[in-house]
Amino acid sequence: MEKDIIKTNKAPTPVGPYSQAVKVGNLIFVSGQIAIDPKTSSPVTGDIKEQTKRVLENVKGILESAGLTLDNVVKTSVFLRRMADFSKMNDIYASYFKSNPPARTTVQAGDLPPGFDIEIEAIAMTGD
Repeated sequence: MEKDIIKTNKAPTPVGPYSQAVKVGNLIFVSGQIAIDPKTSSPVTGDIKEQTKRVLENVKGILESAGLTLDNVVKTSVFLRRMADFSKMNDIYASYFKSNPPARTTVQAGDLPPGFDIEIEAIAMTGD
């Protein structure tokens, strides 16, 4: 089974030895995304709601470059700096996954990159 690397300008360029996403068989593994605007390469300033929107737009952009949508997502992992932000994050998250939401894990991860309050990774399934 081949491993296909997914690259797009609709999400931030990786800053380390990792890919934005990798396709293996009918699964796409999207690397953890933080609130960086891919057009400016600048961090999104704002509260957890603004950061969550940017993160999910990055995930969405990666999936779109592979011909998929958020409807193809089967699992997400959400990492929050503060679990107190869960409710606000969840409100935005729910607006992106309106019906048949994916399985999800949410954990507090106190040592996210400086200035960021959230990171989300995803697994999606193609129609192959």
